[in-house]
This record gives sequence, C-alpha cells and structure tokens, in this order.
Amino acid sequence: MRFLITGTAGFIGFHLAKRLLADGHEVQGVDGMTPYYDVELKKKRHASLAKSNRFTAHTLMLEDEARLASVYAGAKADIVVHLAAQAGVRYSLENPRAYVDSNLVGTFNLLELLRKNPPKHFLLASTSSVYGANEKMPFLETDRADFPMTLYAATKKAGELMAHSYAHLFNIPTTAIRFFTVYGPWGRPDMALFKFVDAILNDRPIEIYGEGKMSRDFTYVGDLVEAIVRLVSVVPSRESANDTDALDSISPAAPFRVVNIGRGKPVPLLDFIAAIEAKLGKSAKRKLLPMQPGDVTDTFASADLLERLTGYRPATSVEEGVGAFVDWYRGYFGR
Repeated sequence: MRFLITGTAGFIGFHLAKRLLADGHEVQGVDGMTPYYDVELKKKRHASLAKSNRFTAHTLMLEDEARLASVYAGAKADIVVHLAAQAGVRYSLENPRAYVDSNLVGTFNLLELLRKNPPKHFLLASTSSVYGANEKMPFLETDRADFPMTLYAATKKAGELMAHSYAHLFNIPTTAIRFFTVYGPWGRPDMALFKFVDAILNDRPIEIYGEGKMSRDFTYVGDLVEAIVRLVSVVPSRESANDTDALDSISPAAPFRVVNIGRGKPVPLLDFIAAIEAKLGKSAKRKLLPMQPGDVTDTFASADLLERLTGYRPATSVEEGVGAFVDWYRGYFGR
C-alpha cells in the first residue's frame, strides 16, 4: 500500500516508516526538521529510511498549506498516519504557540486535504496526557478526558475532536491512538530514558521529579509499531457502531474510534531507573525534585480494546526495552 506519514524524522514516525518499508509498502514522509531537539539525529533517521527506494522524504511544516497540498496530491496515499506534532509536556509551558501552530493549525490543514480526498484509513497520534486529572485506573478509551493538565494535552485532545467532526461530516474513517510513554532505540533526547543514560555515563546527577513517587505505563517502540500496523486494517465504519458494547470507543455519529496503546503494566519510576543502572553496570547520582507543573503521578493504560481489535497486547519488559536503548546509545555515540 501507499502510506503518507507525517513526522518520519521523529522517533515514532521513523520506526513506523522503517517497519512499513520492510513490509514492502511505499512511504511518503513529511517532517519539518524543527530544532526542538538535535536535528542531526532527525537527519540520520531520514538517511536510514532513504536507503529504501520506496521512501520519499519531504521537508516542510504542516502550517505550509500549499506545499502540504502538493505533497498530499502526489502521494495518492491509501493510508495516512499523522504523527507530526510539537511534542513535550514541559516545553508547552515555555513555548505554547509552537503547540497551537503545529498541533492545531497543522492538523487542521491536513484534515482539509483529507476532506477533499479521503484515504481508506486515517490514523491520528494522540497521547495518554489527554486523561489529565483522571484518577480512575486503568485509563479506558471510554473514560472522560476533559481535564487536561497542560496545553500540550489540550491540543492533542482538540486534534481528536477536530478529527471526529471531519470523520462525521466527510466520512473519513479515523482512529485516534493514545500513546503511553513510548521509549526505545533512536529515542528523543528530551525524554527521561535518554537523559538518564546520558547523565549516568557522564557522571552527572539525574533529576528525579516527584521525588521518584511516580509510575508510568512504559511502552516499547517496537510494540507500539506492531500495534499501529495491526490497527491499519481495523477500519472504523458507521455500521460497526451498531454492533458494539461498553468497551468499544467507536463513535455513534462517525467512523471514528479511540484506541490506547500501552502495556497495561505501570512501572514505578525508581524501578525504571534501577533497570537502567543494571544495564549500564553503574549507579546513578540522584537529585530528587518536586513534581513539575503539568505532570501526573501515574499513567496506566487499559489495553483490552487494542487486544480485542487486533489480537495483540504490548509485552516487552522494561529490562528488555531499556537494554535495547542502551545498546543503540552506545553504538550511536561510540560509548
């Protein structure tokens, strides 16, 4: 099939594109190469993908309507996967406009193109952050997600809502996928695993927020990609809304569904750090800090709907996933 993926120089987009190319598909990749983190890392991801003659890269911002329209028209995509976004919970406190421009305006521009020429399936990246202040665990797709703790979370929920309205009005089959703390090789330098490994190897203290009294539903990137690939063929339809139950999040008004992708097994942050230390064979110097604004204490996905729809549930342990990241890090930096 022909895929159009936004954010192919990003962490998740790179891994998804790599898998689809390995499976024999064609991928048109769009990325803005923004300097939010190391652009060289992004360029190397694209260079790796470019080894396949079935990959074509386009460097542009989604806010550029004319160029995006040209790429979309040329791609003739069967499947569109929208991963590009301004990421990062804490950065949204420093530069909120970047989130409005990318996550709202960019998503709107893409939806306008889908409206005119709908793909067979549109998959939209969302986040566990939309659950915000929810206290009931695990998080179910059918739970309310109306109390965002950051602008980042608010823009991702807004993206879901915009996509739902377009799915309803223009019959665009859409799946919004909520990611839970994705990690693994080629990961982002602004995320905890990268920062912890880098600090420990360079004898710097690691900063542990919430004094370590947090847990996260860590999801290995290979598991996430496997789940997305399986969801591609699970296309929501208006008819399927008539044959559902309380677990299914399919909309009563549109070919639209929300699906969590998480392991469903929260890991205490201090256990995650212990796995890093064990792999590195080196103890961390620890700097305990209070919870940061916008952070939540715990995340915990229900993976029941994902398993029902695809027969798959993420299962990679933190020890395996951290080990794979550290092996990549050492190879990439020659450490």
